[in-house]
Amino acid sequence: MNFLYKLERKLGRFAIPDLIVYLLAGYVIGYTLSYVAPQALYYLTLEPYFILHGQVWRLITWVLIPPGTNLIFALIMMMFYFQLGRSLEQTWGTFRFNVYIFGGIIFTVIGAFVLYGIYSLMGIKAVGMGGYFSTNYINMAIFLAFAMCYPEMQVLLYFVIPIKMKWLAWLYVVLIALSLFENGWAGRVAIIASLLNFIVFYLSTRNYRQISPREIKRKRNFKTQMRAPVGYGTSKHKCAICGRTEKDDPNLEFRFCSKCAGNYEYCQDHLFTHTHMGDGNRKM
Repeated sequence: MNFLYKLERKLGRFAIPDLIVYLLAGYVIGYTLSYVAPQALYYLTLEPYFILHGQVWRLITWVLIPPGTNLIFALIMMMFYFQLGRSLEQTWGTFRFNVYIFGGIIFTVIGAFVLYGIYSLMGIKAVGMGGYFSTNYINMAIFLAFAMCYPEMQVLLYFVIPIKMKWLAWLYVVLIALSLFENGWAGRVAIIASLLNFIVFYLSTRNYRQISPREIKRKRNFKTQMRAPVGYGTSKHKCAICGRTEKDDPNLEFRFCSKCAGNYEYCQDHLFTHTHMGDGNRKM
């Protein structure tokens, strides 16, 4: 994340505002071509073989290909992802939203060339791979990121059924797992590559301090102390939140909270951040 902060300071001015609008506008072009000149879509797909033989426009034009051909589905999908994209951009900022979207596009292109390289080494002529690579799973990555940011938000499924975003996200995860199981290696590489930006985002936002060996040991020691009989190995001070005492760190300072009912003592890290236990009259 520090790398992203530094990158934003250097390149933030080049970020594209309302990027989701441009992506959806590309879908409009793709849907129009699918009705007017459907054969033209064949020349837009992400085909590493043709790209290496001069058709470099395919590196970009594949994002124009819509995930479906049903017009009603297309309108609902575009309205839905417009709202998700705008909300994510407002939450993260324009630059980070750009990095997320372009990251998904770049990872997909890399995945296509990796798959092409594997097929070439196996002696297989990898032509016609474009059907595996689309923006369908990039859209799904947008949805999953939104669900992580707003898990309790409620939407109307099919405009009728109220459901929270976190449960829809789990449904998406199940569908992705089924797709990985049903597809061959080509389809699996395409899915993983398209969702790699979400995987990186998810892993970079986890709090790994909770599972660090030091933190696990501290929690185990705290539970042991709580099970110990009163008067055995007790300390003079103990934080009501984290359980640390002056024996853990002689430099820790402890105070009673004047707004908590009862004798609740807190260390310096939790004195001003804890939830008050009630209305007390104790003075600090």
